[in-house]
Amino acid sequence: MRVAVVATRTSHYRDTEGRRRLERVAAELADAGHDVTVFCSQWWDGFDDEFAPDDVTYRAVTVSPTVPSFCVRLPFMLARYRPDVVHALPTPPSVVLAASTGASLARAPLVTEWYGDDDVPESVPASLSLRSPDRIVTPSELVRTRVRERGASADQTTVLPQSIDMDLVREVDPDDEIDVAYAHRLDGSANVESLLLGLAELRQRDWSATIVGDGPEREYYEQEAADLRIDDRVTFVGACDLERRVSIYKGAHVFVQTAFRECFATDLLWAMACGCIGIVEYQAESSAHELVEHRDRAYRVTNPQEIADKIAESAAYDRWAVDESVAEFDHDAVRGRYEALYEGLIDEHGLF
Repeated sequence: MRVAVVATRTSHYRDTEGRRRLERVAAELADAGHDVTVFCSQWWDGFDDEFAPDDVTYRAVTVSPTVPSFCVRLPFMLARYRPDVVHALPTPPSVVLAASTGASLARAPLVTEWYGDDDVPESVPASLSLRSPDRIVTPSELVRTRVRERGASADQTTVLPQSIDMDLVREVDPDDEIDVAYAHRLDGSANVESLLLGLAELRQRDWSATIVGDGPEREYYEQEAADLRIDDRVTFVGACDLERRVSIYKGAHVFVQTAFRECFATDLLWAMACGCIGIVEYQAESSAHELVEHRDRAYRVTNPQEIADKIAESAAYDRWAVDESVAEFDHDAVRGRYEALYEGLIDEHGLF
């Protein structure tokens, strides 16, 4: 297939999880043999309007992220490329509308990747951009609900989850054994308080915990651990690369998820793949609870006391280093779901 990806600002301009996700999908599609071109604002050095550092080709629509010029040029560039499918980020909405025009000229379906971490203010262009795609992909039911509340239909939306590398999970050596792991950027949405309060309830028991992540609230959380007199058993390791995080999760018995906001709880997924028992404190703005539904080695809780109770109950479970049931979220498996989505839309599009 010829896949046109539209991203006015790639992660080289603005690094967000949604942008990295779409770029990763583009790279995986290219690795699988598809012809993938990203239509974007130029982010590489030099005067060439194309750049192909890997199997993905980046084509500059504009030299800088100038939205009006981007919208004028994009439809004709898409028409000349003649993609089988066009896959765009949802921001800015005017670019989605331009991508829709280009897709129509190329007689190709339009897919929008709505991860949920881009702010799309209410506006007429935003409303129109929600109605223009043939399909809107979200990473979770939480984000899908938000998109539908803004006007998208049920048939127009599809959930395709984040993916992980199961080969990496199998290959990485476990770190030292610990009882509890937690990971999130330590900002105002991290809600480490719930975990620390839960751990404090278990003060009379023997346990160890590792908190992965850095951010503006780290000093506050470290002080809170000290105030609760559990700082000798809670280790703050800061931000870690992926391989280090996987190693920590493989050495852990339980992973506790308490953050207030998560479009998709990626670290929870990695931890469960590493055999951790998942304990998720329900939050209205987090999709984390979706990952533990219908799983045996997982709990949903609503307060720190329940976190403590479930950590204690988890002692009855064996330690695992890999959970093969999570292989449905492997990169190849999720890429296959994107391919199936594209193929279905192309077939439907050919009927009109």
